[in-house]
Amino acid sequence: MRHLHLPMPIFNRARAPQPQHVETRRSASRWLVSPSVAVLLLWMTIPLAMTIWYSFTRYNLLNPDLKGFAGLDNYKFLVTDPSFWPSIFHTVELIVAVLVITVVGGVLMAVLFDRKFVGQGVARLFAIAPFFVMPTVSALIWKNMILHPVYGLVAIAMRAMGMTPIDWFAVYPLTAVIMIVAWQWLPFAFLILFTAIQSLDQEQKEAAKIDGAGAIAMFFYITLPHLRRAIAVVVMMESIFLLSIFAEIYTTTSGGPGNATTNLTYLIYSMGLQQFDVGIASAGGILAVVLANIVSFFLVRMLARNLKGEYEK
Repeated sequence: MRHLHLPMPIFNRARAPQPQHVETRRSASRWLVSPSVAVLLLWMTIPLAMTIWYSFTRYNLLNPDLKGFAGLDNYKFLVTDPSFWPSIFHTVELIVAVLVITVVGGVLMAVLFDRKFVGQGVARLFAIAPFFVMPTVSALIWKNMILHPVYGLVAIAMRAMGMTPIDWFAVYPLTAVIMIVAWQWLPFAFLILFTAIQSLDQEQKEAAKIDGAGAIAMFFYITLPHLRRAIAVVVMMESIFLLSIFAEIYTTTSGGPGNATTNLTYLIYSMGLQQFDVGIASAGGILAVVLANIVSFFLVRMLARNLKGEYEK
């Protein structure tokens, strides 16, 4: 019997890359990426290093002869300044108040827009519009058109109801700033929470309705637990950005009356560009960086714990 010698089938003509070739490609990619990484590091580290250096030196633009190593004198002067601790309290108060308003209002708006109604698209456009207004413009609108004690909309409404108009920026300045900032950031919270509520399983809601759950029970036991992760994201993102609120305060109250609306960012500005003391302003900048990192650390841990709990379920 003749034996037929058939060629062996070739399943994969491409040879697997050798370890040397893989290592060569990785090293080449590292060399290609290294310039971008180096530029990014320089972009980040040089300003921070200069700020740290100036925070330990005597550097006043109005007195160039006053120079030299100051040690911790700039930090001591800043901490003992009468406006420092009020600025910390105002910063915390501003962040907490805006977070409460935006999270609660964002949840309610997300639940409202989750239902079908006439003109929903136009209403959604108006709801997110304040987020795209520049902070300076929104502050001017609120100062001159809404909260003005003579011809503002709130003053007109109060006079129509027989009430005496209030000069918000003189009597309740921090409350006025909180309203302006909350008006700006409420659309951001609404967008995040509305996107999250859209991903809620409709079958779960239908099953709850069949079981006899009312609207309030469905909100507290189905909708709100589903939004927990999105709420954590909103809190983390807004807290980081609210630490640097400046334009609204500068445009409306300039930190006053007195230091009633001076937060840490505005205090640093006043030290550096009003009193021309670069050393003290740099010390305030370093303290602001430390505070931002502490807040970010706890917020990231809170978000990670939240995500871990979700995945374990």
